Amino acid sequence: MHKLIYFLKQVYIPVIFIILEITALLCYSTSSPYSQSRLRSINHYITGWSGNIFLQMRNYFNLRKDNAMLNERIAELENRLNAYKSLLPEDVEIGVDLQSHQYITGKVVSNSLNRPQNYIVINKGLSDNVRIGMSVLSPEGYAVGYITNCSQNFSIALSILNTSFNISSRLSKDRSMGLVSWCGGSPHIAKLTDVSKYASINIGDTVEAIDFSEYFPSGTIIGTVESMEMNDEQTMYTCTLRLAADIARIDNVILVDGRDIDEVRHLKTEPTPPYMPMDDHFDN
Repeated sequence: MHKLIYFLKQVYIPVIFIILEITALLCYSTSSPYSQSRLRSINHYITGWSGNIFLQMRNYFNLRKDNAMLNERIAELENRLNAYKSLLPEDVEIGVDLQSHQYITGKVVSNSLNRPQNYIVINKGLSDNVRIGMSVLSPEGYAVGYITNCSQNFSIALSILNTSFNISSRLSKDRSMGLVSWCGGSPHIAKLTDVSKYASINIGDTVEAIDFSEYFPSGTIIGTVESMEMNDEQTMYTCTLRLAADIARIDNVILVDGRDIDEVRHLKTEPTPPYMPMDDHFDN
C-alpha cells in the first residue's frame, strides 16, 4: 500500500497534465468548424504517416507475391493488345487522342470496413497528379471507390462500402439498369435495386457501371448476382450482389482519371433550362 501511495506521488503531476491536455483538445475540437477542420487534417496526416511506415514493412515481405501478380497482369494486357492490333488494318495508326483515361498505381495505407461510412487512405497525392473525383479500381479493374480528398502525398477515397454511395449500373447481358448500394454488414455483399420486372436476370450475371456513371469508367465490373426477388409492389427486382473487388484484402489500387467521367459530372451539374411552351415561338 505504501509503495502504491509513493508511486502515485511520483506520477500524479504528469497524469494530471495529460488529463488537462486531453480536456483542452476536446474543448478546442468542438469550439468552431475551423478547429474541427484543422484537427481532422492533422488526424489524416498522422494516419497517413504511421500507416505508410507499416505499409513499407508489409510491402517488403510481399515483394515476391506482388511481382508475380504484376507479371501476370502485364502478360494479360500484352495478349489483349496483340489481339486488338490483329483486328486493325496495317495502315491504321492509333493516335494519342483516343486515350480517354490516365492510370496511376497506388498502395492502400489504411482501410476501414466496420463503419457505415468507410474510407481508404492511399499513398499517392497531389504531387503524383492525383485529384478529387478520380476512380479507384482493384488491380483486376473492379470497382473500389473514388477520391474525395487529397494532400500532397496522400489521398482519401470513399469506399464502395459506404451507405451513402449509390452507383448507376446495369446487367452486362440484359442491359437493364439499376442502382448498386451497400447496406452495411458484410464487406462482400451489396444490393442492386430498381431493376425492371421485365429484366432477364440469372444467378451469376455480371453487374457493371453504365456509360453515365460519374464514379467509374463505363463497363467497370461491380459484382455478380447471387440472388434476386421481386419487391412488394411486384414492379421491380432487388438483387443481392457479390462484390467483385475484395475490399477487405485490397492492397494495390489503380487510380483512373477519365475525361468522360468529368463530362458526365459536368452535365449533371448543369442547370435545367426553363420550360418554354411551343406556342411562345409563334406569337405574332
